[in-house]
Amino acid sequence: MSQSHHHEQTHQHQHEHNHGKMPIILYIGGLVLALIALFLSEDIAPLRNSLFAIATIAAGYHVVILEGLGETIENTKHNHAFTPNAHILMGLAAIGASLMGNFWEGTLLILIFSGAHFLEEYAEGKSRREITKLLEMNPTTARRIKKDGQTEIVAVEALVKGDHLQVLNGDQVPIDGLIISGTTAIDESAINGESMPKEKTSGDPVFGSTINGTGSFTMEVTKEAKDTVFAKILQLVNQNQSNQTKAASIIQKFEPKYVTFVLIAIPLFVILAPLLFKWSWNESLYKGLVILVAASPCALAAATISATLSATSTLAKQGVLSKGSTYLSQLADIKAIAFDKTGTLTKGKPEVTHTYFMDSADEAHLIDVIVAMESESNHPLATAMLQAFTAREKLTLTVTNEIGKGLIATANQDSYRIGKPSTFEKVPEKIAHLNAKWAAEGNTVVYISKNDDVQGLIALMDIPNEHAQAAIAYFKSRGIHTTLITGDSEMTGQAVGKQLAIDEIIANVMPADKSDIIGDQKTKYGVVAMVGDGVNDAPALVKADVGIAMGDGTDVAVEVSDLALMKNNLLKLIEAHRIALRMNRIMWQNIIFSMLVVVFLVTVGLLGLTNIAISVIIHEGSTLVVILNGLRLLRK
Repeated sequence: MSQSHHHEQTHQHQHEHNHGKMPIILYIGGLVLALIALFLSEDIAPLRNSLFAIATIAAGYHVVILEGLGETIENTKHNHAFTPNAHILMGLAAIGASLMGNFWEGTLLILIFSGAHFLEEYAEGKSRREITKLLEMNPTTARRIKKDGQTEIVAVEALVKGDHLQVLNGDQVPIDGLIISGTTAIDESAINGESMPKEKTSGDPVFGSTINGTGSFTMEVTKEAKDTVFAKILQLVNQNQSNQTKAASIIQKFEPKYVTFVLIAIPLFVILAPLLFKWSWNESLYKGLVILVAASPCALAAATISATLSATSTLAKQGVLSKGSTYLSQLADIKAIAFDKTGTLTKGKPEVTHTYFMDSADEAHLIDVIVAMESESNHPLATAMLQAFTAREKLTLTVTNEIGKGLIATANQDSYRIGKPSTFEKVPEKIAHLNAKWAAEGNTVVYISKNDDVQGLIALMDIPNEHAQAAIAYFKSRGIHTTLITGDSEMTGQAVGKQLAIDEIIANVMPADKSDIIGDQKTKYGVVAMVGDGVNDAPALVKADVGIAMGDGTDVAVEVSDLALMKNNLLKLIEAHRIALRMNRIMWQNIIFSMLVVVFLVTVGLLGLTNIAISVIIHEGSTLVVILNGLRLLRK
């Protein structure tokens, strides 16, 4: 295990254990004591200063003592080299201010620093992302068929290859296997994200955690529970999650070096100044403490907080939830963005896109028949047709669903059938031509026949949602590479991708492959975002630098993602990217300004043009400036 990874785990471990309510209670107690002391008379200075000292210890106990001192000791032991935590610098500055008799300034430093730290932790939401929702989707029991033909309920873990199981309509398929007998339609969106249920019959493979439709079947187990496709999805999510270290922010990367430099420079200054400038030891110590206060990254500590909190707050009001400002910052840096198709770029439900009937005079009657027949079906295509067509005359028909043929009914001694093109023999040239054309555009086509003569055809497709085109155009205009990743067929993927002018289209993709594709894109482009809505997207969402879930998607996708678009509105994603860019810009402004203030204060401190009180006032003024600059993000 790498040192950095080990440190990350240690750091997380500490945060998980130390962050109860006690640090906040102590901080509030310190704040109250400081305010009381502030209003006490100068005549009772010992009491006033004692209250300030207690307030400083209480407010800084968690951030400065536990984290600053504690982590400095722990990291130093672990790295076998002095590794200071930036928080101790603030502690030393407060002690320095108090030693010079400026107890209020020392307390104020700690109150601002600790307060900013707690706000950052609240915004970051450091707790590890749970995947319990995903685990709940894993089936736990199965109906095993015994040798005497009776069924028994057993745990999925107890199943072995070769076991025969019964799967009833509406059941979850318990494990991967092959159908032995029976026919059904299975919703496999949990595995491949496909919107259309797949018709299955004897000899076809079935996957654990998918949902069986209206038919019942018996199946033979072909894999153990730990090897199923769904188990592999869980494994990938877990693996990617434990490998994903929190991206260090600009300041986190900069702070340790800065702290080490200050901790070395100040004592050297105090020792060398009397020799170089003929100052007294008292004067040298005083100026050393002035510079320590001046060098404390007070404004720097707040430089990112107000910007990140404002950005996350503004986005939350607009229905974009962020699991931490780190991810927003990463969103601003993306070089490529990948989209799942179904339910992300498309509506997730098929709609009728084209219709054609041979005899226009018979069209109204055919539509009446179609509505009557599809009313008896619960297939997603039936729902789409019922939304598209309105019956002129309500017919009551007896409808049968024959696997391999489709829906069959009789009206006025005429036999009608609705089914897949491949199930019809005599097809007029015009209809065959339209079928080829519409299918090539990614449509699912069905024919309707009367007495075995094909009379018309209906094309259905899961069409792009209203904001998809704008979102793709926006990212392309920014020079960000766009990719469509889908479990659907090449034809369907290409059809949607071309409509939206997406740069790259990758179809026929299984969940494990989605994660690998994101890995490849990270190598090729750098920082990569993934937008998805289903369980099958979870490994890729976790693998991406920024995982973005459609809020109306599965709980799992939302759970493992870094950003969630609560109204499934891709325009919100454009807004999130714009705000992320502004947030990064403001953070850099604040960091540069904060450092310039430090350089200025250290310079005037060296020249003897300031004292601790003035340093603290300028510090707090600069802190106020960076906070107000960050709050600009609250404006629309």
